[in-house]
Amino acid sequence: MAISLGVAGWRRDDRRKVGERVTLVTSVWEFIRDNQDRFNDLLFSHIRISASALVIAVLLYVPLGVLFSRMDRVGSSAVGALSSLRVIPSLALVFVFVPWLGFGYRPALLALVLLAAPPIVLNTFAGMRNVDASVIEAAQGLGMSQAQVFRRVQLPLAFPVMLAGIRSASVEIVASATLASLIGVQTLGQYIFTGISLLDTTYLLAGGLPIVALVLLVEMLFGGVERLSTPATH
Repeated sequence: MAISLGVAGWRRDDRRKVGERVTLVTSVWEFIRDNQDRFNDLLFSHIRISASALVIAVLLYVPLGVLFSRMDRVGSSAVGALSSLRVIPSLALVFVFVPWLGFGYRPALLALVLLAAPPIVLNTFAGMRNVDASVIEAAQGLGMSQAQVFRRVQLPLAFPVMLAGIRSASVEIVASATLASLIGVQTLGQYIFTGISLLDTTYLLAGGLPIVALVLLVEMLFGGVERLSTPATH
């Protein structure tokens, strides 16, 4: 009898918790709907600074990784030095340029671009270095120029590894763009920091849930492209 009462009580508590969660999600949805224009502005601004940082990072760091892969003596050391940026907290990186650039979009964008350096450079370097030397020799034996070998052989073979670095960088950028709100940039992080200051869960989830959704979307998108670009093995 006591066990039955305990199980019944547990089920009531479980149903109550589920009901509370449903109510909370409903309140968040209603909050977003009631503040649709403001939410859209923050969402699009978050996407814009994230996409801008990723594009700039790819244009900068992929060629840099390729260059380092061709430098036998200092290439590995240079990649290691850039990889050390991983130890710097994202929050510190966001604030480090404020004394010179002030608050706003530019220091936040620069911080996000730097944040993407380690995974992109490291994976580009590794992808290019791991191309089988015999494949390159075979391509040269067919009369291909150095540029043709790079474009038709090395780059396609290294691309899946390079893409994995871009995928990792994109996730870090989207997540860390939240911190840009601390220096005056309009992102979904504003809802999160407002929720923290007001101890309001609705604000927290109105900012946090879309950021999680964006991160998962980016992960799925690049993950799908990465699987398509990876040669099938039998």
